[in-house]
Amino acid sequence: MIAIGCDHAGVEMKKAIMETLIEKGYKIEDLGTDGAPCDYPVIAEAVCERVISGSCEKGILICGTGIGMSMAANKINGIRAALCSDSFSARFTRLHNDANVMCLGARVLGTGLACELAEIFLSTGFEGGRHQRRIDLIAGLEEKN
Repeated sequence: MIAIGCDHAGVEMKKAIMETLIEKGYKIEDLGTDGAPCDYPVIAEAVCERVISGSCEKGILICGTGIGMSMAANKINGIRAALCSDSFSARFTRLHNDANVMCLGARVLGTGLACELAEIFLSTGFEGGRHQRRIDLIAGLEEKN
């Protein structure tokens, strides 16, 4: 299950990503919004709670730039959210950073590219190895702060 959420700027992109992912066989939990103005930190928290609890494997968050969502998501312990705007970043944030949430900017990216990035993010595994040590260091920062 993939958790997905957006603020009012990302509604159309969220719909397109959901359609693409459902066609690819993914199960989606839509956590809003349906178009009503909302506060993006509330949506980020809802998606990230699903990821942290394990009820959803990964999350996708969309706002105007993706920046606000990524800032909010990264305040939640255990979340490694990455703002992606190209295929290299979407792939390597999974391979090397084991990101569990991807953030996208609806006013920055075209919908076709956003759908492609979502597929790359969800289909790419974590390499582990030397990268795991760095993920552990990030978790240590969360514990200290």
